Amino acid sequence: MNPPLDATYVTSLEEMCWAGILMAITMAMHGVGMPLILHANAVLKQRFERYPSFVAGMSVLVISSWMIIVVHLLEVFCWASFFYWMGALALPNATASTCYYFALMDFTTLGSIYTLSLRWRLLAGMIAVAGLLTFAWSTGVLFALARDFQDQQLQLLNQRRDKRHPKAPPQN
Repeated sequence: MNPPLDATYVTSLEEMCWAGILMAITMAMHGVGMPLILHANAVLKQRFERYPSFVAGMSVLVISSWMIIVVHLLEVFCWASFFYWMGALALPNATASTCYYFALMDFTTLGSIYTLSLRWRLLAGMIAVAGLLTFAWSTGVLFALARDFQDQQLQLLNQRRDKRHPKAPPQN
């Protein structure tokens, strides 16, 4: 009886090196993208600060969210490009689109109907780790932006309330 195919798999140095390189590229892209998004958010807020409103504040938050998504999609593109270049998907005729689909599904930790060839099996877990790390970072950035938005909205509500119901001056 033949041993299962997995019994013959050994993680190679090449696979570990590529995993490290792809992780480093992903984190570097995120390290550039998040400060750029924070800067763009500050510029947008400054542009709208003359006329603060719920719609303006929410628009800035939504645009910042879209920028975060674009950064993630570019990171997935790097992984997908590698998978396509190396023919890493366990499909005879994998397309760039299939590689992108696989990379996106594994980056988000949803998983895919496709798998990597045995030689590149470690990368399926590493792309999930990259996704977890970058999503956690993005969540922190989005939390900070949402907190600023909420603080601004509470300030606007308090200003409107104070205009409608001015506080009586203290009596001596």
